[in-house]
Amino acid sequence: MRRSYVLLGILFWSGLLSSQRISERKLLRQIQNTPQLSDAFVGISIQKLNSNKTVTHLNEKRYMTPASNIKLITFLGAIQTFKHIPALEYALENEHTTHFRPTGYPLLFHPFYPDSILNHFFQDKTTWVYHPPNTKPALLGSGWSWDDYGYYYAAPRSVFPIYGNSVSAVLSDSGLYLTPLFTANIDSTITNFERSRFENKFGYNPQNWKRNDTLYRPFIPNDSLFINLLGKATNAQFSLSKHQDSLIWKPLYTDQEERLYKGLLQDSDNGIAEALLLMIANQQLGIFKTEKAIEGLQHQWSSWLPDPLEWVDGSGVSRYNMVTPRTLVAVLQKIHQELPWETIQTLFPQSGASGTLKAYKGLDGVYAKTGTLRHNHNLAGYWVNPKGTKYVFSIMVNHHTASTLEIRQAITALLLYFQKTLK
Repeated sequence: MRRSYVLLGILFWSGLLSSQRISERKLLRQIQNTPQLSDAFVGISIQKLNSNKTVTHLNEKRYMTPASNIKLITFLGAIQTFKHIPALEYALENEHTTHFRPTGYPLLFHPFYPDSILNHFFQDKTTWVYHPPNTKPALLGSGWSWDDYGYYYAAPRSVFPIYGNSVSAVLSDSGLYLTPLFTANIDSTITNFERSRFENKFGYNPQNWKRNDTLYRPFIPNDSLFINLLGKATNAQFSLSKHQDSLIWKPLYTDQEERLYKGLLQDSDNGIAEALLLMIANQQLGIFKTEKAIEGLQHQWSSWLPDPLEWVDGSGVSRYNMVTPRTLVAVLQKIHQELPWETIQTLFPQSGASGTLKAYKGLDGVYAKTGTLRHNHNLAGYWVNPKGTKYVFSIMVNHHTASTLEIRQAITALLLYFQKTLK
């Protein structure tokens, strides 16, 4: 009798444990039965939150193209580096002259996330002296496509972005309106509103432009243009200087971290992502170099990263980036160690409700980041089941030939399968 009880107990617990795991064979069969995924390279890793035990996986050690999932890694670096993010540093020479220098902060007059406190700071009636650094970042990231230069998502990097380093343009019946105030000439050979590749020369074709639609095109930043645009916006006098040895610098904090991080995670803003890595490099090393920030964070994280990162930019625009699904899960676990769950719910897109997850309408309780480049679509984040159990997951679909809509539907089906199977 006692042996029977023991046998029943073993069978019970074996069944319970098996219901908490999905074998690789079952997972592979599930993917093979999903037509949208059958010809793609799929990587999956899932763990319970605050646990290093994987409950299911497929190709979790294989390197794949993360696209904007790389922003999760940038985000982790930012929250570990900054308790409060400095918008700039300033020094008072006297009551009439204020000196300032950049921190890499990207929200000055930003078209989507303007920092009203920073904008107001420059309304002070004083003479301004700007101190640019001697070393500047490359305008475009390593591995970015050369023909991305004309799109907002590939706006050039700079040490002090202004207007998101982009021109917003609206064509109405009464004329063309540009912010900031560049000039543009009519050009019937272009699509609608374009910039020359190597110059801040803009053209527009009113025949191909829907009235009152706002278009955004990057401009090429430099120090002289920066103070010129800032002077026009504030009606104040600005000059350039590189002498700062005798000044006492103070940081200006504007407490816009939530706005900044929502722009990064919910809207997947590339300019913010690139700026954050430059800010990390400046904070840690006093130099605005993306590769230096990456090098420092790689070294800082070497004890817990499952696999080394192939990481070259902050946004994921580059196809040189490669990570493994289990690395993204480890990053998400570490994010939760840094932030309370309520903050993650606030900052991350929510399925069917906010940011880039609005398109995932068939899911409940998912807080995750998308990552999309042509023929690659990924989703990584957290889900909460009806019992309140939290899971961390990474689903990477690379080299697919289906549409992004079809891949979203396939990932939705996979997550519903996981949510049903993993109790």
